[in-house]
Amino acid sequence: MLKSIIFAVALGVALAQAPLPQHYSTPEATAQIKSFGSDIAPDGSYQYAFETTNGISQQEQGVGGHHAQGASSYVSPEGVPIQLTYTADENGFHPQGAHIPPVPDYILRALEWIAAHPYQGEDYNVKKH
Repeated sequence: MLKSIIFAVALGVALAQAPLPQHYSTPEATAQIKSFGSDIAPDGSYQYAFETTNGISQQEQGVGGHHAQGASSYVSPEGVPIQLTYTADENGFHPQGAHIPPVPDYILRALEWIAAHPYQGEDYNVKKH
């Protein structure tokens, strides 16, 4: 019994002094919040912002359920700074950033065709009796 206790204490001391595995000592794993702020108003408008010690930052403001705009930034695992700005409204989510690839021409042409040729038939979701 005494040998088990001594072994457990010795193991605990050894583990406490051992370096952390790499995934526990990365900037992401050890990041802390440097700043944080948020506000929600009675009219549904809101804003928030935060920044972490590993270089992640985010801010957004808007009116709940109607529209929002914001920005975020971080450094990719490859060391590339990523900066994203966006808006979101009744027309969807609209991100902008140098890291976002352009929309292929064939998609743009398809969207133009769809906009120029709106559906004219019956609503296919409505069942006829």
